[in-house]
Amino acid sequence: MFRGGKRRWGSVACGGMTKMSAGDDEGSGGTTRAAWDRDSLPHGQEKADAVRQMFDTIAPRYDLVNRIMTFRLDVRWRRKAVRLLGLPENSEVLDLASGTGDLCIDLERAGYRPISVDFSYGMLAADRSGSPRVQADILQMPFPGGSVDGVTCGFALRNLVDLPSFFGEVARVVRPGGRIALLDVGTPVNKAVRWGHGFYFGKVVPKIGGLLSNGPAYRYLPRSVAYLPDPVEMVGALRNAGFADAEHRVMSGGITQLLLGTRS
Repeated sequence: MFRGGKRRWGSVACGGMTKMSAGDDEGSGGTTRAAWDRDSLPHGQEKADAVRQMFDTIAPRYDLVNRIMTFRLDVRWRRKAVRLLGLPENSEVLDLASGTGDLCIDLERAGYRPISVDFSYGMLAADRSGSPRVQADILQMPFPGGSVDGVTCGFALRNLVDLPSFFGEVARVVRPGGRIALLDVGTPVNKAVRWGHGFYFGKVVPKIGGLLSNGPAYRYLPRSVAYLPDPVEMVGALRNAGFADAEHRVMSGGITQLLLGTRS
């Protein structure tokens, strides 16, 4: 558990690694660009390292930028996800890639017992939810099988190295009858809405992020949508993992998507 200054390191993405910001010197007499500040998107372990380092970097102003760039719609999306989780009061829910704890706060208000799980130390240090915190790789979680009632995840699916493996790991820790609610960005179906959203997300959001936080990170985040498979593919992967009733819903015209399911 992460309480105060203590850490519990994940077995893959965190173990043995050191923090590196976009301007760190590699010893060659110059500086290197961060892995998220490149024309091509990183993959594999490079992606895992880049995501952790990036979120360590943007953690201090993460909430502020989110509220501004979504016009507070992110608050509505999270609350709807919690409502659709539909578990009994006092259920124990893992919030994976929990960031600064927004979903944990909503889960607690709904009567659940959330646990905040993230592999970014910077994010967990900025967590303001008061929930128990665990620093871990969510592809290999330090929880027994069937030990929790539910799982939530807010806007992190595209940051994972292996999405089917993640779905399998979620299925492992959720008890039969338990529920999941997984949020991420989406692509609007309507052409006009898609163009407007693409312009805003691709051109305006990076400028907001550059002014208030880290420009390269907020240029990377819109491009990272390319990592997400088609919704039909994600629903199929969830069903194969053990969520037979998995379904996909669009929110706010398709700019956000929500995956729901019950553990078989």
